[in-house]
Amino acid sequence: MDKPNMDYILQLAGGDSEFEQQFINILKEEFPKEKEQYLTAMETADYKQASELVHKLKHKFNILGMETAYQLSVKFEDELKQNTIGLNSEFVKVLELMEGYIKKI
Repeated sequence: MDKPNMDYILQLAGGDSEFEQQFINILKEEFPKEKEQYLTAMETADYKQASELVHKLKHKFNILGMETAYQLSVKFEDELKQNTIGLNSEFVKVLELMEGYIKKI
């Protein structure tokens, strides 16, 4: 599994530490809410809502250099639209990895 990293954010920031911090703050604010909403949607079998949240979350994976997680999200988003949840446990592992990383940055 990919390890999250700040490479893309650092490249975007171009040495602007204020921009860097704003981006990190957005991740720290949005990710926990989206993760919780996703888990709730899965508990209630609201797969349409879950697919919308996977769509949002996949972009965060991409931003943090997690190409494999991004590709998993693309497949899982399509699965959810078909009311299939086979990739859920793998996706939850990615969310947990992201959560740990975001707490540390």
